[in-house]
Formats: sequence, C-alpha cells, structure tokens
Amino acid sequence: MAEIVFSSWQGEVIDNRGKAEADAAVPKRLSVPAEFDMGEQIKAFMGWDGFAVMDGSVDIVDMCICYVEAVQKESCGRCIPCRVGTRIILDTMNRIGSGKGKPSDLEEISGLAQYVKEGSKCQVGQTGLKALLDALSFYREAFERAIVQGVKPGEGKYRVSVTAPCMAACPTKLKIPRYIEEIAEGMAGRSLAIIREDTCMAGTLGRVCVRPCESNCRRANIDESISIKYLKRFAADCEFEKGGRPAFVKAAASGKKVAILGAGPAGLSCAYFLCQMGHGATIFEKLGEPGGMAAVGIPDYRLPRKVLGFEGDLVSDLGCEIGYNKVVGKDVSLDELRREFDAIFIGVGAHSSTPMGVEGENKGFEGFIPGVKYLLDINMGKDPYPQGKKVVVVGGGNVAMDCVRSSFRVGKPDVNLVYRRTKAEMPADPVEIHDAEQEGVKFHYLCNPTRIIQKDGKVVAVELIRMELGEPDKSGRRRPVPVPGSEFVLETDILIPAIGQAVDMSFLGADSGVELTKWNTILVDQDTFQTSAPGIFSAGDCETGPDVLVRACGNGKRAAWRMDQYLKGIDLVPSETERFNDLFSKVKVYQKDENLGIAGGDSRIQLRMLDPEVRKWTFDEAEEGFRVDEAIKEAHRCLRCFRIGMVAV
Repeated sequence: MAEIVFSSWQGEVIDNRGKAEADAAVPKRLSVPAEFDMGEQIKAFMGWDGFAVMDGSVDIVDMCICYVEAVQKESCGRCIPCRVGTRIILDTMNRIGSGKGKPSDLEEISGLAQYVKEGSKCQVGQTGLKALLDALSFYREAFERAIVQGVKPGEGKYRVSVTAPCMAACPTKLKIPRYIEEIAEGMAGRSLAIIREDTCMAGTLGRVCVRPCESNCRRANIDESISIKYLKRFAADCEFEKGGRPAFVKAAASGKKVAILGAGPAGLSCAYFLCQMGHGATIFEKLGEPGGMAAVGIPDYRLPRKVLGFEGDLVSDLGCEIGYNKVVGKDVSLDELRREFDAIFIGVGAHSSTPMGVEGENKGFEGFIPGVKYLLDINMGKDPYPQGKKVVVVGGGNVAMDCVRSSFRVGKPDVNLVYRRTKAEMPADPVEIHDAEQEGVKFHYLCNPTRIIQKDGKVVAVELIRMELGEPDKSGRRRPVPVPGSEFVLETDILIPAIGQAVDMSFLGADSGVELTKWNTILVDQDTFQTSAPGIFSAGDCETGPDVLVRACGNGKRAAWRMDQYLKGIDLVPSETERFNDLFSKVKVYQKDENLGIAGGDSRIQLRMLDPEVRKWTFDEAEEGFRVDEAIKEAHRCLRCFRIGMVAV
C-alpha cells in the first residue's frame, strides 16, 4: 500500500501533512496500491467516498477539474440536479483553472455540489462530487491561491474508470447497471447487446451463475438484492424465443490461427473474442455438442441443452470452426496442433471425479458410481443403474445437489445426501439446497463414509461415522473431526461420491513443455494466462481446478486479450481496464455496513417454479423466466450504483 499524505474515505480523515514519518497514521478503511502499472506510481486517488493523496506534489485543483469532468461525462442526463449541476460546476472549475476564478466561486461550487449530491436520482450524482466537497474542505487554500493569484494549475496525468459494486464482483466484468437499465426502459435487445460485449453465454449464465454480483448489490443493504442473474436470462430468452440472431462486427482478418481445446465456457469465450479480433479459431471438443461440463454435468432442469446449443452456434456464426468428437491426444496430437496453428488455448474441463479415500471404492462394486459419471449418463438420457432404487450421495457442492435432484428424475424414490459438516458450511448454492429440500432429499449432516458394504459385488450399504466441528481449516470453515465409536450403517444400493472433480492431463504428453502445479492443474502466468510453453495459453477448470462457470467465462475472455497481443507480436500486458479492476478490488467498491438512508420494503420478484412434487420427476426446466412486466419492475429496483474512480499517476 502507498504511504498516505492525506485521505478522506468513508468518513475517516487521515491528515499526515507536516508529520514525521514515524508519526504518520494509516487509514483503516482505504487501501490504495503504490503503483497503477509497472513503474507508474499512484500519486493520488479520487472516488465515490472521498480522495487520497500519496504525493504532495499533486495539484489538487487540476485533479478536481479532471474528476468533475469525468462525473459530468458519466451523467445520464435524466435528472436536472446532476445533468445541469455538474455542467455548471465544471464550467466554474474550468474558469478557476484558466486563472479567471472569483472568490465567490468556491461557495457557489460547494452549495451546488451539495445540491447535486442530495437531489440526484442515482449514484452518479449522489456520490460523484463527494471527493470535490472533501477537497474544498481540506485543501481550500489551494483553490483560494489559484483564484487570488490567478495561477493556472499544472496539468497532471490521470486515468479514469467507472465501476459499480456488482460489476467489481463479476468475474466477467459485465456492465450490470447498464444492461439492467435497458430492461427497465423496455429495451431487452439493447440490454442483451450490452451483455454480449463481455460474454457469449447470457442464457447460460442467466440460469446457472452463482451470482457473486448479487452478494455485492447495495440494494441488499435496504431490502433484497436485485435479481441480476434472472434479468440476464430474461434478456437472452427474449431473443431466443423470437428466433433472432445477433449481428457481430469483426476486425479485419489477421491471417493468424488459434487451436482451442475444449468447447466449454472457457473455450467458447476465448473463441468468441478471438474471432471478433479477426483471428481464425478452431475448437476441438471431445463431446458431440458445445458446453463441456456445463452440457453433461448440469441437468436439463437447470440448464436446457438447447440454450447451450444456441450459444455455441453464436460462436460458430463468428466463423469459429468447432470439431466435435475430436479427442486431443487421440484424434490429433498437441505437436500437430503446434505445427498447424499460431497459438493454442487449453480450456478442457474436469471430467473425472476425485476419490473419497474409503475402503472398497476401488473394487468395482456395482452401484458405486462417481458423481461426474452419474450425471454424464443421466444427461445422455440413460439411467446409470436401473436396478438401484435408494441413493446416497456424498458431498456438499453443486455437483452433489445435481446428483440428488437428478436421482428423483430418473425414478429413484429414496434419495439421501451425506455431508461431513453442517448446512451452514455447505459450499453449494443456497437456492439449490433449498430446492433439494423441497423435493424431498434427506440430508444427513455431520457424517462421513468410512467403508462400503457390499454383497455379491453389489453395494448394499455404507458405513458412516459421525463428525463434530473443530478448528477452522484453510477454507475458513471449521474442520470436521470424527467422533470415535459413532459408526452406523445406512442402507443403499447406489453410492455416489461427489466430493470433487479432476482434469485428465494425459493429452499433454511427456514432452509438451507445459508445466503442472502440485494440484495437477496447468501452471500459467496469472497476468498473461500463458503456460510455461510459449504460445500455449490456458484458463478454465484445467487451470484453476474445478471452479464456477462464470469465472471460466471471464478468464477465457482475458486469455483471448493476451493471445491477441501475442499474435500481434506486442508485449503481453494488462489493459487499463484490467488495472482498474485490480485497483477497485483493493479499494473495495462495496461497503456491506453502509447505511443508505433509503426506505426499503420493495422485495425482489421471485421466479415461478413447478410444484416440487411435479418437477422432481421431470427434466423440464424447473423455473419459468420473468414475464415482461416482472422484468421491468425488477429492473426498476436497481439503484444505478455507478462509481467513478480516478488516479493521478
């Protein structure tokens, strides 16, 4: 973190001007990195909750002029205080900056800025001038000197970006308030176009995203978060139901070719952006359809295959060739791809299961089926073990939830889930847990398998031991500890471990030059996504380990940006947008304890679902999307929490 000369952030004022270094205070509510880019020092930061000075040579007047200009530019113009007020303030600030300011200007600016702050309808006006007001209070002498002496401020070097709490939390960095605002205006098509600036998988993410954005939604500080995920689905479904196809603008053909391994979220996202940049892309996919693990690992009642198919076709429409049923390492080797293509992207999924480490799991007993294989069989339209009727699934993640909920849908009447911690520690989406409970899954918490019990080579039961929670482990959750002598038996004829997934890396071969981590994932430079083998890049589950779909989409996009630089022969460096994303992650855009001073009580609209006793026996989509009136009403709940950040460098 940079050393602070002065800061005012979230009401905490730190003034180290004139103090010895040993006596300098450190802000508790603000952390600003020392550099914006390599070798580019951050001299000051201005934002939605105040400002900070790290270098006393910064010209406060010039910096405030540039910041107000950014605020005025971002004003949507839909309310008079922000639209007119910021324009008048900017004109007055520019007059001061030209050496023609008047003593009365400062009081007029302060009064008008306060009026804009209190009278604007959205956060651009409500927070945009907070830093200016603080600067006028704590650096007033700088403004007075500029007016009295007629001194023109020195021109600094600034970088400006716009974010929002929800945007900062989104791995794909979707422009969430913008696309929600278009829905509120009844413009679903324009909303989808904004979404597609950052992802090709609007319909997929609108159904199965784990929605980190909603955990960072300021609306939740009042009543409930905006239904960001389902509004995205609404925009995608409007096009899907009408049968339309978007028109994309592509750069001129570069003549460069990229091989992409895997048509999962990471591979599709990478191809989507590379093709728009003018590069040729060919995907090699071992399955017969797009989506990867999303297609064969997520049941149709959550994510219909037709949605994935449609979004795979979008990538094909851009000119990407997708070769299905092509196994790298069998149908084509990595060396062959290296010779034929200018670069390679590895985005293969985690199609294997990790072992439980219990007695009997490697004996090949009938009825013992790893979770990934269980879901693959079901998604391919077959019952994995028709003679089995009682199911026990071990695990607490979303794969475990998919296994138990899918079991009913292939005719299993007795479905159980065993988890070694309590419900509070389960990593699965709370919505999935709730839906599984509604459908009649029996949950056995604080239990863990110790032994598979079989008869004539078939699973008949599993021995479990009761657990208690001890000290927290590396995940921050309390470690489950076995209770001696508490073993008991749970009868079952199907036992499904769903505790983790793994990636089969055998396709790399011994001499690929692609290094692996100790977790058997591909080692990449986290800034460039390039592996230890030049020209080979990677993202998705094979790089992070089994992770959420939205992160695979986001990292596939970022990898495409780096590959574009590589193919053009320029330095692989983060863009200004990415540098701001890193900055905002340190500054913290969302304040969970913020008191917005707004009356609540406007609850979010919930999707209608099939009755539990109906939906549990069918693979029809369990949730019905928003109607037009519902989507517009839900979108109007958005507070438009745009935040403007600026650094002096």
